[in-house]
Amino acid sequence: MQTLRLLLIFIFITQAAYAEVIEADVVVYGGNACGVAAVCTATRLGKSAVIAEPGRHIGGLTSGGLGWTDIGNKAAIGGFSRNFYKRLGVHYGKPEAWTFEPSVAERELRALLAEAKVRAVFAQRLASVKKDGARITEITMTDGTTYRGRMFVDATYEGDLMSRAGVSYMVGRESNERFNETLNGVRGNTPSHQFVVPTDPYIKQGDPKSGLLPFISEEPMGTPGAGDKSVQAYNFRLCLTKKPENRKPIEPPPGYDAKRYELLGRYCEALVAAGKKPTPRMFLKIDMVTPEKTDINNNGAFSTDYIGMNHNYPDADYETRDKIWREHLHYIAGLFTFLTTDPRVPEDIRRDIAEWGLCKDEFIDTGGWPHAMYVREARRMLSDFVMTERVCRQLERPGDSVGLGAYNMDSHNCRRIVRNGFVENEGDVQVRVKPYPVSYRSIVPKAAECENLFVPVCLSATHIAYGSIRMEPVFMIMGQSAATAACIAIDDKVPVQRVDYPRLREQLLKDGQVLEWHADNRKESSR
Repeated sequence: MQTLRLLLIFIFITQAAYAEVIEADVVVYGGNACGVAAVCTATRLGKSAVIAEPGRHIGGLTSGGLGWTDIGNKAAIGGFSRNFYKRLGVHYGKPEAWTFEPSVAERELRALLAEAKVRAVFAQRLASVKKDGARITEITMTDGTTYRGRMFVDATYEGDLMSRAGVSYMVGRESNERFNETLNGVRGNTPSHQFVVPTDPYIKQGDPKSGLLPFISEEPMGTPGAGDKSVQAYNFRLCLTKKPENRKPIEPPPGYDAKRYELLGRYCEALVAAGKKPTPRMFLKIDMVTPEKTDINNNGAFSTDYIGMNHNYPDADYETRDKIWREHLHYIAGLFTFLTTDPRVPEDIRRDIAEWGLCKDEFIDTGGWPHAMYVREARRMLSDFVMTERVCRQLERPGDSVGLGAYNMDSHNCRRIVRNGFVENEGDVQVRVKPYPVSYRSIVPKAAECENLFVPVCLSATHIAYGSIRMEPVFMIMGQSAATAACIAIDDKVPVQRVDYPRLREQLLKDGQVLEWHADNRKESSR
C-alpha cells in the first residue's frame, strides 16, 4: 500500500513538472464555430491566440450534425459568420451554402485555423481558474496544461469558464414577472410538438396508482408564467443517408427494451384509432443538406428530443455529463429501433425509416454518431444588461449593438407531464421576431466579477430571449465581436467593461459586421 501511494505521488509530481504552459494574448476556451471566429479575428487584428477544446473536434454543432442552418434572416448575418457560409459555398459550387455536410464544415473550420496559424489543443477539460482580484491570470486543465492570457473568451455551450471564474449566471426558466416578459416560465398552453390525440400515461391504462410510463415526469403542471429549473430538451442532429454503399444501419442500444417506448406505441395506436394516419415526418424532421444526406431534428410529440432528461446537465461535473450524453444517444438509438421494429408502428413507416442509416463517411471516429450533443441551452450569464423578450420584440433597444439576432424566440419542450389524465409536453415556444441588436454589455460580466473575460455563447439573456439568440451564425457573430473588443481592451489597457464602444463599433463595421436593422436592409430569404 505504501509503495502504491509513493508511486501515485511520483506520477503526480512528474505530470506537474512536465505539464505544458501555453501563453497567448487571447485564450479561447471552446473550439466550436464561435471559438474559431474569436481566434481568427484576434490573430487578424495582430494578437496571438489559442483554442483549448474540451472534446476532440472543431466546430461544435456547426460540424456536429446541424447542417440545416437556423438563419432567421440572411441579411442580418455579416462579418466572419457570413464569410464562413461563403467559403462553404465554394465547396458546393455556389455563392453560399447554408446547408452542408458535417465533415465539410469541420474541414473548413480547421482550414481557417491553419490559415490564421492558430493552435488548437484537444481533450482540454477545465480543472481550475486562477484570478488576481477580478482578473483571470491562468486556467488549468485536468491534464495539467495551463493557459495564461491577457484576455479570455468562454466559447463553450455550457459556460464552464464563466462559472469557474465566479461569474453570476442563471439556469432554467425565469418567471415572467422577473424581467417583465410574457413567454418565459411554465407554459399554460403548448400547442406545437404536442400529442394530437389523447394518450394514456399510466403503466396500467386508466389507473393512476399503477405509476407512469417511462419518459413522463411526476412533476405537477405548475403555475403558468412561474419560473423553474427546467431546461429545453437536447438531442443529436443526425446525418443519415439511404445510399446503400454509404449506409450504416442504426443498431439497438445496449440493453434495448421496447417497453421503455410503450408511450410511443400507444400514441401510434391512438393516432390510427382516431383516423390520423401517421407518417415518418410526424416523428422526425427530415431536411436534406445534400441530395443524399440529412440533418434530422426533433418533430412532433415523441421524437429525438429527450424531453426532461437534461435538467441536471448545465451544472453537472464531467462524469455526470458523460452519462447524460450516453443516455441521450441510447435514447435516440432506441427510438429508431422501436420505429423500425414494433408492430404498432404502421408498416410503411417502419419500412421507410429502416431505409435510413448513419453515414459511413461522417463522424468516422464516433461510429457515425455526431461528436456534439445539441446543448440548446445551459448556463446563461447574469451581467449588467440582460437580453430579454422586450429586446427581441424591440420594445427596448440597447445602444451598444455587437451583432443582430433574427431567429424566432424558440424553445423546445422542457417537460413531459400528466395533465387532466393524459400525457402532455410542456414548454415549446415559437414566436417570430424581426432582426434586433444584441448588446455588448450582454457578453461581458459585471466588472466586480471579472474584468478580462468575454462570454459570447452563454451570454446574459433570459430563457426566452436566449431561444432566439442561440443560433450558430449568431454565435460566430458574437465570437468575432468579443475578440475585436478583447484586442481593443489589450491595446487600451482597460477592463472589458470599459472598452471604447465607438471604436469597437467602427472596427466591427469595417469588418463587415451588421449592427443595425433598417428598412432599406436587403431582404433575403428567411428560415
